[in-house]
Amino acid sequence: MTCPIGRIHPAVLAQAAATAAAMMPGRFFFGVGTGENLNEHILGQRWPSVGERHDMLEEAVEVIRLLWLGGNHSHRGRHFRVVNARIYTLPDEPPPIIVAASGPESTQLAARIGDGFWSTAPKRELLDTFVAAGGTGPRYGQVTVCWADSEEEARKTAHHWWPNAGVPGELSQELPLPRHFEQAAELVTPDVLAEKLPLGPDAERHLDAIRKYVDAGFDHVYVHQIGPDQEGFFRFYEREVLPKL
Repeated sequence: MTCPIGRIHPAVLAQAAATAAAMMPGRFFFGVGTGENLNEHILGQRWPSVGERHDMLEEAVEVIRLLWLGGNHSHRGRHFRVVNARIYTLPDEPPPIIVAASGPESTQLAARIGDGFWSTAPKRELLDTFVAAGGTGPRYGQVTVCWADSEEEARKTAHHWWPNAGVPGELSQELPLPRHFEQAAELVTPDVLAEKLPLGPDAERHLDAIRKYVDAGFDHVYVHQIGPDQEGFFRFYEREVLPKL
């Protein structure tokens, strides 16, 4: 998942994604979204409004698909220019472009330009919008969890490593500096995270979080474990969670 509208030109990402797809045939897909100011501000360019970013993403995907056709191509659009560009190593089939969305406008955009849908919230209304707008393809959902030997330990780990899970609204897209996230995260308590995320060794809480995505209509669910104890997390999921799915 990356942002092809700011610090990295879509023509560059088209080449990078084509190379990855050629090296991993059938095992690579390209996720795109409208990005975060935290990453995109570094070149000193103006941070566009949400609507502008949607327009830029639509044009960026157009550029990427154009270059994946093979041969030399030029493009002169509202946001991007490409002059006599060619990707010399192309996969046998272009990789699917999965578009991240969190609201109705971005979901309609995903349906229009993407080969699938990506979200971090189990909202059925978004998938309904995606389908109503003509969207097809896989639907990926991210579940964020923190396994630990005890719920108290998981709360401490989540609060230390990932308090931004409790930062509300559009702040994650708009804040430009890490210290701004740290300042916003000062308002987030372990109790707030416990209300939002499955924390600790109770397998049913993890299963419930996954089932919310399944019930909403997602057909792919991937799990993001907070903190450094990845081995313990994998053992827990192997033993307690995956067999029940």
